[in-house]
Amino acid sequence: MHSFRHAGWTVDVGAEQISGQGYRATWELLSRLGVPEDDVPRIGRSVGVWRGGRAHAGVADVSAVLTGAGLSPRARLDLARLLAWTAIHRREFDDDHPERTPAGSLTLRDFARRYHRDVHDYLLQPVAGSFFGWDTARSAAAPMLALLLAVGPAAGWRTYRDGMDLLARRLAEGLDVVTGSPVEEVVTEEGRVRLRVGGAVVTARAAVLGVPAPVAARLHVNAPADELPYLTACAFTPTLKVSCLLDRPLAPPSRTPLYVLLTPDAEDDTLSAIIVDHAKHPGRAPEGKGLLTLMADARTIPALLKRPERETADRLVRAATPYVPGLDRATERRFVHAFTHGLPEATPEALRRRTPFMARAARPVEYAGDWVMLRPASEGAVRSGALAASRVLSRLRPPRHVPRPPLPTEENVA
Repeated sequence: MHSFRHAGWTVDVGAEQISGQGYRATWELLSRLGVPEDDVPRIGRSVGVWRGGRAHAGVADVSAVLTGAGLSPRARLDLARLLAWTAIHRREFDDDHPERTPAGSLTLRDFARRYHRDVHDYLLQPVAGSFFGWDTARSAAAPMLALLLAVGPAAGWRTYRDGMDLLARRLAEGLDVVTGSPVEEVVTEEGRVRLRVGGAVVTARAAVLGVPAPVAARLHVNAPADELPYLTACAFTPTLKVSCLLDRPLAPPSRTPLYVLLTPDAEDDTLSAIIVDHAKHPGRAPEGKGLLTLMADARTIPALLKRPERETADRLVRAATPYVPGLDRATERRFVHAFTHGLPEATPEALRRRTPFMARAARPVEYAGDWVMLRPASEGAVRSGALAASRVLSRLRPPRHVPRPPLPTEENVA
């Protein structure tokens, strides 16, 4: 949820948007913080997919059954079948319990086998690969289907007016926030927790590890046996993107103005998506300028993480220029953003291990992050934070005093 500012540009380093629906905990938190709805405007642009040398708008929209959105006529019929199936089973999908699902533990690739190949290659794969960084052969279908059902069509997606860090900044106001102190070890001890922080030792009645699951598993050296299976099953995919600060507002050519252009694995092995940030909100770039985000394909990220940033930026800009003519000449500055633990990968194994983890007793060490909910979105992080807070308070609050009934006397008996 980080953004940084440079010469009038506001660059979203991580998350890009939220939803007007399906983000109940986020909207409740925004309301409690007094953030007006005007500060979370609609994006109002379409999501497109690249196929056959051009962009096809309407991905993540019900109208794709009619317009195609890159799907062949036969695949549109199967998309209608998929939408009908999800409508019938909608109540069986639970955002807070993705393991309870009619999709079982099938991976996205296995789930897609019941439909035309295009449904995987030009819908499920590009959506999973760009927004989540997922390999459809490894990640489960259930969490993604539940999330798509919850957030609804792309027409309802929103962003924060002054950058995706708005909520984090508002939460931090007035709090004693310290950053830059590395936590080296977390140990649970008889009703309390001991932490080694920057060479010092800190003890507390409770601590919340708001870090990716692999980091939490490494830090919490004596995590209880009923936590470890889920902590170790929650794998993460790396993410990498390049922000291009432009001297003019370029975008992929399309009959319908686009917010995102998806570049499927079937079409491109370097990029997964191009995000038009100045279309997301005009305040992301100075007047008359532009801002694009180039998302790297998950297959290339491990190698790119080892290369110099300039080389990485060059490669992604070269790959994106055919989709956005003139991009290479219009770019004034480029910034590379890479995260080894980018997004939680909801594998079938993680689904199977989640129920015992969620049923564990409240303890001195709690966890927060979108991986707790197996929902790779900021709403998952907000929900997990609320859950962690309630679990901490259940231990720290003194028991409520219940007054005893008065002893019987002659007066009160009468």
